[in-house]
Amino acid sequence: MPATETTLTILVDNQATPPLTAEHGFALWIEAAGRRILFDTGQGGALAGNAGRLGVDLSAADTFVLSHGHYDHGGGVPAVLAMNPDIAVFAHPHCLRRRFVVSPKETRAVGLPDEAAAALRRHHSVTWLEAPALLGPDVGLTGPVARETAFEDTGGSFFLDRDGRQADPLDDELALWIRTARGLVVCAGCAHAGVINTVRQAQAQSGSDEILAVIGGFHLGAASAARMEGTIAALRELGPRHLVPCHCTGRAATETLRSALGERVAPGAAGRTFRL
Repeated sequence: MPATETTLTILVDNQATPPLTAEHGFALWIEAAGRRILFDTGQGGALAGNAGRLGVDLSAADTFVLSHGHYDHGGGVPAVLAMNPDIAVFAHPHCLRRRFVVSPKETRAVGLPDEAAAALRRHHSVTWLEAPALLGPDVGLTGPVARETAFEDTGGSFFLDRDGRQADPLDDELALWIRTARGLVVCAGCAHAGVINTVRQAQAQSGSDEILAVIGGFHLGAASAARMEGTIAALRELGPRHLVPCHCTGRAATETLRSALGERVAPGAAGRTFRL
C-alpha cells in the first residue's frame, strides 16, 4: 500500500520564515512509510538551530541521503554522523570528488569540505549507490539520472579542476521519490541532471505516472530562455499538483514558473512544512 501521511519539512534553504536562519543550501526532513529521512544538510551552519526551532529531532533520523557532493548540501555531514553513529547513509561515490566553479568572474572550490568527505569515508554504514535503490516498498532513490532532454544542462560552469579543463558531469546526483496514495512525490537536491529528467526517471522507477509534488532545487538561476520554455512545457505535460522550487532555482525562475503554472507553484523556505 502506498505511503500515507507523508510530511516534508524544509530545514535549510536560501529563504527562511522568521525566526529561522536562511542559508545558501538545502536540507529536507522527510517522514514517510515509517522512516525519518534527512535529505541533505545545507552548509551546516543553519541545520541544527532550524531543526530545533521546528521541533525536529535530528538524532532520531534513521536514514541520511546526500543528493550530491557540493558544500551547500553536505557541509553538515560531520555533525549529522556524529549525532547518529548508526544512521544508514546513501550517496554516490563521486560525491567525494574535488569540484570547482570556473568562470571569467571567479574560480572557487564547491565540493564537499574535507571534514565532510572524511566523515563519510569513516562511517561504517554507507551504501555507495551507482544504480537505483529502494529504501522501502514505496520510497526509492533514483541513482544517477539519465540525461535525455535536449534543453537541460548542469546549470553552471562546473569543473573537476581549477583550470576549467575537465567539465564536471555531476553524475553523482540522486533524487528521492515517495509513492503515495495521491501520486508521486519527488525530492531533488539541485536537479543538476535537469528537473524534467529527474522527474521522468522517478516516474519510470516508481511505476507512478501521476505526480503529486516536486520539491527541491531546480537549478534554473542561469537558465536560458529556451531552457525555461522547455521546462515549463514539460511540466505542463507532467502535470504535478504542487511545485516547491527551493535553493538554486533562483527568484527570477521561480517567478517565471509561477506566472506560467499558477498557484500550484509554492516557493520553498526553511520552516515550511508540507503534509501530502
